[in-house]
Amino acid sequence: MMPTMNSLKSLARIGLPIALAIGLSACATPFKADVSRFAVPLPAPQGQTFAVVAEDPKLAGGLEFSLYADAVAKEMEELGYTRAASPEAANLLVRFDYGVDNGRERIRTDPGIGLGFGDPYFGRFGRFGGFGGFNRGYAFGFYDPFLGGGPEVRSYTVYTSDIELKIDSTADGKRLFEGKAEAVSRSNRLPNLVPNLVDAIFTDFPGGSGETVRITIKDDGKTVRPVE
Repeated sequence: MMPTMNSLKSLARIGLPIALAIGLSACATPFKADVSRFAVPLPAPQGQTFAVVAEDPKLAGGLEFSLYADAVAKEMEELGYTRAASPEAANLLVRFDYGVDNGRERIRTDPGIGLGFGDPYFGRFGRFGGFGGFNRGYAFGFYDPFLGGGPEVRSYTVYTSDIELKIDSTADGKRLFEGKAEAVSRSNRLPNLVPNLVDAIFTDFPGGSGETVRITIKDDGKTVRPVE
C-alpha cells in the first residue's frame, strides 16, 4: 500500500532532526591555528631549568595567567627541561602573553534543506526507492516550508585569539626563540582557546625558523602544512 501524504510528511519531520544530528556528530570542527616561529638552536636538555613569566606585567600573579603558564610549563617539561624554583634561578626565561580581539561580523549564505523519501524527482534510488537525501527544500514533489526553502543569510561574530612565546637565556640575555600562534573561531573564551594555542605552538617544536604553518588539531591527531 502506498504511503499517504500525511504519513510521508510525518516521516520527514522525524527524519530531519535525526539526519542533522548524525551529520553534526560526524563533523566535529577541528581546531586550526597559524603558527610562526623563529629560533636559533636551543640547548639540548641537560638539566637546564626554566621559568614561565608574563610578558605583560599586568598579568603577572593572576590566577588565569597561572593556569595558562602551567600548560606552557608542561610542554617545556615534555621537551626535557626542568622547572626552576624561581625566575631568578632559571637558566631559561619563557615569556608568555595571550589575548583575544573584540570580534568582527561575518555573513554566510546557506541553501535551504529538504528531505526526499523515494520521490522519483528527488530520491536517490528511484520511485519509492528509499531515503532520498537533502534536496534544497523540496520533498515528495511539493514544497514544504517545514523542510526549508531558499537560501538563508546569517551573520555571526568571529574572534581572533593569539599567544606569543619568547625564550631567553638568562646567562647572556640572548633570545633563543620567538613564536606566535593565532586562531579564528566563533568563541572568545580564552580558557578553551589558550590551551589549544599552546598545544599548536609546541607541535614539532621549535619548527622551521621563519616558517608559518597551519596546525590542525583533531581528536585523532594533528596535521601540519605550510601556509602559502
